[in-house]
Amino acid sequence: MRLNPEMAAPKPVEVRYGLLHNISMVAASVGMIGFVIFRVVTDPGTTPTISLNDSRFVMFSILVLAMAYYVFIGLKRCLDRTPQLVIDQDGITLGFGRNRRIPWSDIPWVGIRRLAIRPQLQIGIAPETFLAADLKLSNWNLDDNLRSIRGAPAAVMVRDNGLDISASAMLDAVKAFQPNLIKA
Repeated sequence: MRLNPEMAAPKPVEVRYGLLHNISMVAASVGMIGFVIFRVVTDPGTTPTISLNDSRFVMFSILVLAMAYYVFIGLKRCLDRTPQLVIDQDGITLGFGRNRRIPWSDIPWVGIRRLAIRPQLQIGIAPETFLAADLKLSNWNLDDNLRSIRGAPAAVMVRDNGLDISASAMLDAVKAFQPNLIKA
């Protein structure tokens, strides 16, 4: 007896940090730091004095530190090829430094919400599983792809910026495994 290829089990989906996005972030940040250094070297008369009393020096210092941080984050994510989100027959594994598997039985709903123009994958989690997972979510961490959802105490949002698969494709993967969980 031959199996119908349309009835084959769906393949697991592994979401990683995207190389192009993160290399672009590194290149833009290095370019901005390079531009500041270029300005200091080529036109020393208009550069700020090295003093905390000069507001331009303080501003340039903060900007250089911020860009150096983004160089570090971009390189770190380019080198990290471990899956950050896995959707398979057993459930969803949340990476992003947490590495917690949430079984399908503890996921009551999954949906997409648009935040500005970008879709975000939202995952509802059973309250006891959410507490046990101890995901250490923060609304203040700007560079974390895994966020809490305001008004939904046991749910997370996966921001797809910087990932190699879009939120819509992640939702399609969930549909392939558990179509009954999709929330409109």
